[in-house]
Amino acid sequence: MILVTGASGFIGTALLTALRQGGHCFRPVYRRENASGTDAGVVVPAISSTTDWESHLGNVSSIVHLAARVHIMKDAALDPLSEFREVNVAGTLNLARQAALHGVKRFVYISSIKVNGEWTSAGGAFRPDDIPKPVDPYAISKLEAESGLRQIAAETGIEVVIIRPVLVYGPKVKGNFLSMMKWLYRGIPLPLGSLHNLRSIVAVENLVDLILTCLRHPAASNQTFLVSDGHDLSTPDLLRRTAAAMDRVVRLIPTSPSFLEAGANLLGKRDLAQRICCSLQVDISKTRQLLAWHPPLTVNQGLQNTVDYFLAHQAG
Repeated sequence: MILVTGASGFIGTALLTALRQGGHCFRPVYRRENASGTDAGVVVPAISSTTDWESHLGNVSSIVHLAARVHIMKDAALDPLSEFREVNVAGTLNLARQAALHGVKRFVYISSIKVNGEWTSAGGAFRPDDIPKPVDPYAISKLEAESGLRQIAAETGIEVVIIRPVLVYGPKVKGNFLSMMKWLYRGIPLPLGSLHNLRSIVAVENLVDLILTCLRHPAASNQTFLVSDGHDLSTPDLLRRTAAAMDRVVRLIPTSPSFLEAGANLLGKRDLAQRICCSLQVDISKTRQLLAWHPPLTVNQGLQNTVDYFLAHQAG
């Protein structure tokens, strides 16, 4: 039995689909009653240091922990780090300790590339064993959870696997990626023609495939993995490929990156400008070699799946 927290989220719903198609026995964890009724699961309204998992861990052999307090662009909390720590650190470690006591063998934790840092220099790429450089409270909480999980693994013998994804896209994606597709669909000119950055991204199907691999592969035990599609794109290239997938022509206006960043700062959009203008690359050679894993979808296939769903459900 596989326990999946965050089952109603973007990655969670894709993972449940793959588990269902693969004939796996799984138990989804939802924050509220599952309105769709597709999968029978359990409801845990809040994950914290005091959550009681006793009644949900019966016959569970492994856990995929997706649930988290996510990165918030404009956090209104008086002490954001404390809020992130209660859910992402204390809540995660509480679940892991109870899981170890109940004989759960493997705990797959979905962390974030933000643990490594916010950007990479030209020609550089993050690796799993790099010195972490988290910047914001969300990333700090993810790193602290990773450290706590490793300690629990050493003390109890539960096998911990940590995955740090880059930007995840795919059918049902939201946030900035969805906004980008809407801009392209409407033919809005974008001042991004002069960017020469490189960014790693990962299709949700590829991430889910790696999660399934980490659930079963002996070599994944107590390891940390980075994941991407294995093909990095500049922002203009990503826009062109996405537009081509929806049979649109993208209009890119050459604009100085420094001008873009200055304008974004004035509008309070510094984080967004960083994601658009800067490079963030990851080296997935460890993931490939240790697990004999390769992304099943190419970037173009992942983008086409994303666009097809967008055109069918979200273009309006």
